[in-house]
Amino acid sequence: MAEGMTVRQPRTIARGLIARWTAIGAAMLMSACSTVVPRGPITAPDRPVAPPPSVDTGIDRGIPRDTQRNRVALLVPLSGTNAGIGRSIANATILAVLDTKTEKVRITNYDTATGAEAAARRAIAEGAQLILGPLLSEDVRAVAPVAKAAGVPVIAFSNDVGVAGNGVYLLGYAPTQSIDRVVDFAGTRGITTFAALVPNGLYGQRSSTAFLRAVEDAGGQVVSLQTYPAAGAAMTGAIARLNAKAPYGAVLLAGGGATAAGAAPAIKRASPGVHLLGTELWNSETGIGKRTALEGAWFASVPDALYRQFAVKYRGRFGTAPYRLASLGYDSVLLTVRIGRDWPVGRGFPEQRLRDKDGFAGIDGAFRFGSDGVAERALEVQEIRGGTTVLVSPAPADFGR
Repeated sequence: MAEGMTVRQPRTIARGLIARWTAIGAAMLMSACSTVVPRGPITAPDRPVAPPPSVDTGIDRGIPRDTQRNRVALLVPLSGTNAGIGRSIANATILAVLDTKTEKVRITNYDTATGAEAAARRAIAEGAQLILGPLLSEDVRAVAPVAKAAGVPVIAFSNDVGVAGNGVYLLGYAPTQSIDRVVDFAGTRGITTFAALVPNGLYGQRSSTAFLRAVEDAGGQVVSLQTYPAAGAAMTGAIARLNAKAPYGAVLLAGGGATAAGAAPAIKRASPGVHLLGTELWNSETGIGKRTALEGAWFASVPDALYRQFAVKYRGRFGTAPYRLASLGYDSVLLTVRIGRDWPVGRGFPEQRLRDKDGFAGIDGAFRFGSDGVAERALEVQEIRGGTTVLVSPAPADFGR
């Protein structure tokens, strides 16, 4: 998808929903997911036998038949290298179903690690009218045409805006929005000169485009923008090129927290007093506040207050801490339940309700889907300070029209 299709952070703030979404999150901080049991091999009898009497088992295609609840499929990796994240998301959906006490939605898990397209086909064959997930962009691409052909909407957890649209709604955190928010915040603090260090690849390309536009909108000037293919010697060269034009008021480090912490000391030596800027990737890293090299850095992310409450409840039930992305699973169920109030059992999911301009609320704050299918989010800005993160600019409570 072209960069022009990304959604920008609103600068007008309405106050109508802040009490509502805070109350929703606090009150709901969950009917367990059903398990699909694979069929075993069938051996043909040696001679013809009379068919057994017809018995209604209450099971269709391997899962219990349910005439009281709509079927929703959760497609996440439950095996392989990303199984931990997938299981954390699945557990979060359990909590959300229990918290909402919904009796209209039945969620069934499907493992995308064994094939996302096959998982989608199986889910649809077994009656799914809505798909939550997948997590990875390549899996979303595999699932999208299958779901589209069946008229089943997809609420995916990827952050790749290129897979959104045409029946796919992206709930993941788009890097372009976090860059726009943190650059705008830096501009309000009087910073006018900017530089950036971004990784090569699609993520870096979109980050660079968002950065250039955000600085222009903030009335600032981009003095240097350097890319690097990987950490190590190549990154050292990129830092040297960046520092050749120092000093700057702020430098965007668009990689993850570890990469940013590795680059920070050299940048600070070349630009004393520089403000380091990060992306949403930093908020997904446990213990980002303890990276002393990033002391004083700012980064934009979804709000964390309700997530912390969720994490406590998650640990109490499952005995371990959730992955940060688990909130996507929880919020996707909140969204489904809210729309499900007007979703007759056995009918198709009312996709048009996903385009509600007033938006929705969840653990990760207020959000709404743009015309491109990407979730526009109300983001906060945090500062790394004293071994932790401190809120320095709250997220808007709602969206202006």
